[in-house]
Amino acid sequence: MPHGPDSQATLHQRVTDAVGAVVEPDVELSLADLGLVRGVVVDADRAVVAVAELVPAGPWRDRLRAEVDAAARRAGAAQVRVDLVQLTDDQRVALRTRLQGPTKPTPEQAFSGARVLAISSGKGGVGKSSISVNVAVALARRGRRVALIDADVYGFSIPRMLGVDRRPAIVADLVIPPKAHGVSVVSVAFFATDEQSPIIWRGPMLHKALSQFVTDVHWAAPEYVLVDMPPGTGDVALTMSQLLPLSEVVVVTTPQPAAQKVAQRSAYMARKVNLTVTGVIENMSHFTGNDGERYELFGSGGGDLLAQQLDVPLLGKVPLVPALREGSDEGRPIVVTDPQSEGAAALDAVVDALLAHPPRRMRLPVVNVR
Repeated sequence: MPHGPDSQATLHQRVTDAVGAVVEPDVELSLADLGLVRGVVVDADRAVVAVAELVPAGPWRDRLRAEVDAAARRAGAAQVRVDLVQLTDDQRVALRTRLQGPTKPTPEQAFSGARVLAISSGKGGVGKSSISVNVAVALARRGRRVALIDADVYGFSIPRMLGVDRRPAIVADLVIPPKAHGVSVVSVAFFATDEQSPIIWRGPMLHKALSQFVTDVHWAAPEYVLVDMPPGTGDVALTMSQLLPLSEVVVVTTPQPAAQKVAQRSAYMARKVNLTVTGVIENMSHFTGNDGERYELFGSGGGDLLAQQLDVPLLGKVPLVPALREGSDEGRPIVVTDPQSEGAAALDAVVDALLAHPPRRMRLPVVNVR
């Protein structure tokens, strides 16, 4: 193989182009688009490539090094050395600007064009978070770009349910959300000392945290944003109405009348602050025994009654399935691990119903609640 100046220049360009096309695992943009290829030196058929890491010694270090090495070899380099370097503070600020633009977006700009679904319930223990995770993953499996915000700041559980076991990368205070099963996620769990530590925040801190979850995160233009709300009708619901006044509310209840009556309050709260209630999901609707019989362990009719009272569709009835609970505990959503199961089929039907009921594109004024 010739090693003259022309061939060296050609090899240099091929290696530079090939390495630049490697996709950075966190942001999912090419190294060239991110400006992370810091240098390429070619000597005969040997190449030395310097690539900057978003996170020094981050979780993708070995993968990034291997993919850069492979790209350079495919371009024609027989020997490759990959040096992973750190960005300077100025370079990190420049990268944030490249990702987010010169100014921080408003909440509505951050989710411009996205459909925002606040998954709510009147009380805890109805499986709202499991519904949120599986609906988000089911949407992603259909090729939709999906973001999931864990707004249940006192009972955060979404990262564990998705199987996310690492903190997000942060570039000059811009959070790069980790992704699992095609869903980008952010949660207060990432910023807590540990999963057992309580979060003790007053209303203003809640508002600030949720605002940052929207505007200080690189969401990369999602099509759907699911927000796992805390149970009840407190500060977080008010903040959502102020930050994202075009949000839709989906109410999760269980079949028993007592749960339905409590869930009704969260729907009325949503309407009080001019949020659209899109529909109702009845969880733990029934249990199918080994004998094939359905047993209504928690009564019946709660979801239907709530949907009738609110004049919205019942989006689906999700059965009580041990695998759904186990998958949530183990970070293995049932729509991934057992997509043909009764539980996964019911969750897919919920997604079908959501897609069949597009939001009303009417802007309403936000009511100031004191």
